[in-house]
Amino acid sequence: MAKNLGTVLPSQETPVGQTVLWAAGICLALALAGIVMPKWLTFLITMAAANGLVSLGIVVLMRGGVVPFGQGMVFAVGGYAAALLFNKLGITDALLLTLCGGVAAALVAAPFAPLLSRYRGIFFAMLTLALSMVTYGLLMKLEVLGGSDGFNLGRPTLLGQKLPDEQVGYIMYVLTVVVSTVMALLARIYFDSTRGLITVAAKENELRVEYLGGSVRHAMAINFILAAFCGGLGGALAVMALGHIEPNFSFWTTSGEFVFVAILGGWQSVIALFLASTVLEVVRSFSSAYFPNTWQMALGIFLLIVIRFLPRGIGSLWVKGGTR
Repeated sequence: MAKNLGTVLPSQETPVGQTVLWAAGICLALALAGIVMPKWLTFLITMAAANGLVSLGIVVLMRGGVVPFGQGMVFAVGGYAAALLFNKLGITDALLLTLCGGVAAALVAAPFAPLLSRYRGIFFAMLTLALSMVTYGLLMKLEVLGGSDGFNLGRPTLLGQKLPDEQVGYIMYVLTVVVSTVMALLARIYFDSTRGLITVAAKENELRVEYLGGSVRHAMAINFILAAFCGGLGGALAVMALGHIEPNFSFWTTSGEFVFVAILGGWQSVIALFLASTVLEVVRSFSSAYFPNTWQMALGIFLLIVIRFLPRGIGSLWVKGGTR
């Protein structure tokens, strides 16, 4: 089947070893740079990397021709799972909470994957948005989950060690960067695999993929679960960095911001996605500081400029035709 599918799949010959070396180098450089960064910048990049993980899930689905507008649901599920495990069960290890957030989001999304894999276009977008808003409504009403105010969680530990006051921000920064790097690397490998390329082929011609022996619905269902796992990881990391969780994590505007990042970065490049998430955080922070009442307008103008001059996203600056 893979041989026949080669007639509809783009050529991908990126050496895995080279990709791993690049990922390790970037991760190490960011970790070292964080030592001299001001605290506000390390926090900004921490949130950008966590949000970038959620948008990475959107890109997984965008490669198949669908755009989810409900990624806030898995973002909230991952965050609430980490916060509840911390407060109710006493699990405080940041790495374990991050993994549990991703698994919880994937488990919640799994029952909906077979249904959503049947739909495309506006129908897929609206169904995912509906799931996110149902989640928002439940979180607002359930007092056991803090209701509309949400609840706080304390300082996590890492590998059994308490995080010192002066280093907690930097350690969370490094953890988030490492997790994001690992997931970005795994995503790149997945995108270049046969199953990942089937997704791209399905975007162009689903009927031909089915004729050659591939299952588009199966591929899209798996992609939806993988996207949920990425979103749950991002939600858990964001909650630990913020120290607070609330229903707005699943609101439609939150989902819109993740789509914003995916459009800004483009689906061709994983690196561009996290760069776009950082750009969004910088623009939003400075817009809020200098244009407190109209920062949304400044953000919108920025997106319009990007769409006008870079319609394929930031990644198109260095990716021509392929993916990296």
